[in-house]
Amino acid sequence: MQSLTAQMAERFAAIALGHVGREFPNKLDQVLTGEGDLAGPRALHPIFYGSFDWHSAAHSHWLLARVLRRFPDSASAPAIRAWLDQAFTEANVAGELNFLARPGAAGFERPYGWAWLVMLQAELEAHETPHGKTWAAAMRPLAREFERRFLSWLPKATYPVRVGTHGSSAFALALALRYAPFAEDERFAEALRVSAWRWFEADADVRPLEPSGADFLSPTLMTAECMRLTLRADAFAAWFARYLPRLAEGEPATLFAPAVVSDRSDGQIAHLDGLSLSRAWCWRGLATAVPALRDELESAAETHLAAALPHLSDDYMGEHWLASFALLALDE
Repeated sequence: MQSLTAQMAERFAAIALGHVGREFPNKLDQVLTGEGDLAGPRALHPIFYGSFDWHSAAHSHWLLARVLRRFPDSASAPAIRAWLDQAFTEANVAGELNFLARPGAAGFERPYGWAWLVMLQAELEAHETPHGKTWAAAMRPLAREFERRFLSWLPKATYPVRVGTHGSSAFALALALRYAPFAEDERFAEALRVSAWRWFEADADVRPLEPSGADFLSPTLMTAECMRLTLRADAFAAWFARYLPRLAEGEPATLFAPAVVSDRSDGQIAHLDGLSLSRAWCWRGLATAVPALRDELESAAETHLAAALPHLSDDYMGEHWLASFALLALDE
């Protein structure tokens, strides 16, 4: 299988550095409660104002922090350090928290942006350099706020959201589990696991209706990956055998075929490159848990990677976010 190389990491970092500070175009996510709420992206979000939208900015910062930790002596390392130094400050974090304190912001970026923010914090907590420790400390209050929001929301979320877009419950849990070892509240990890079991334990013999025209996540594989990360190995094996019982026969066939991307300048259609990358991420994770099908699942991952990796920067509609998903697929 392909693995992350220094050359790939440099490419990903160059893409992210090209847009984390690009304020426009921008798609804001906010509820206006009065005329005073209107402002530009940078005034509203002193850290995550670039990359077209807040969540893409959050995971692009995750990409930069991950590349720096993995390749600290790379050519891009000085530029990454300089960017993160000016981004992750107490004053900027206070600005982000001020936005979250607005009356209409309780559901802001739930759950996709929440998950990416705590994923970013987990990455910062893994840094052992003085720079990394400083960034982690500065960002911790913001991560703690989203941790509290998860703990408040999960017990009320009677049903999961089973989509291939930002609302995916399974994707949010899969990322949030990376943060669980660093959570302030000891109940956090258990809340994620209880929610996954409550939502997905009864799923069996699923018949995927994917891809849809705007998917960048596989609802089917994302649920499986969430459960892989949640359950003990033996419990997952039993659950997965019920969940996709004909996988050894190559069924459902739709899961093995990359989606056709007809127009990469169309933001919704461009999502389908992300579907290939996120499927590759899931296939690679699942291959580690299903030894009997390891070769087939790794081959499916490679097929999906090959379909999307050449197109990370074809158009800004994909450029502002796809490299993060490539990094997920290659290094998670």
